[in-house]
Amino acid sequence: MTGVALAEELLLLAYDDESGKATMPRISLDLGMAAAVLIELALAGRIAYADGNLTVTDPTGTGESTLDGVLARMAADTPHTPSSWVQRLRHGLRDRILGDLVGRGVVRDVDETELGFIHVHRYPTTDASVEQDIRRRLAEALAGGHLPDERTAALATLVAVLRMEPALGLTGDAARDARVRLEEIAGGAGFSGTAGLDDSVVRPSVALVVTALGTAVDAALGKRP
Repeated sequence: MTGVALAEELLLLAYDDESGKATMPRISLDLGMAAAVLIELALAGRIAYADGNLTVTDPTGTGESTLDGVLARMAADTPHTPSSWVQRLRHGLRDRILGDLVGRGVVRDVDETELGFIHVHRYPTTDASVEQDIRRRLAEALAGGHLPDERTAALATLVAVLRMEPALGLTGDAARDARVRLEEIAGGAGFSGTAGLDDSVVRPSVALVVTALGTAVDAALGKRP
């Protein structure tokens, strides 16, 4: 597996290119990135949902350090529900992914001091081409009437659950139209709704992670069902 990980794509969309600051609640982003890692492992055939839990079905590494670290952790641990894994994996994940992006020259780490002693880190974009490709794929998915490729559909599903339309520069009617299309993509790919949308193992696994993410975000933001 090569290229930009799904969790990295989500983070790049969520951070302002110039200020280097998150443009959405950090708890939502942390939960979203945890779900993104689980979804990518499911799509890669490394984990699957069985008997109420997510379990490792293939411990072979993917070649992506963050994914492989999570895969090794899951393999060494007892099985847990999708909801439990989303919560367990969110801690420290953003810092690790930001560190990887800094190391690859995609963003830079600006360490500033406030009130003389509080260190605040910003991560403005250094290599804009990575995020431009992400936004291009999403824009094509929103404009087209066909189902996008699997990874773009997974990213669109996460954007919908996390309500990240403003991060795409969309407001008002455009944001509402985009949300409808994002939900269409999620449903068409079998990445939302019930676990019975597809007879394969992958779609139910991803759908249950998406459901767990939505519940966790609502709870974190104090939203009622």
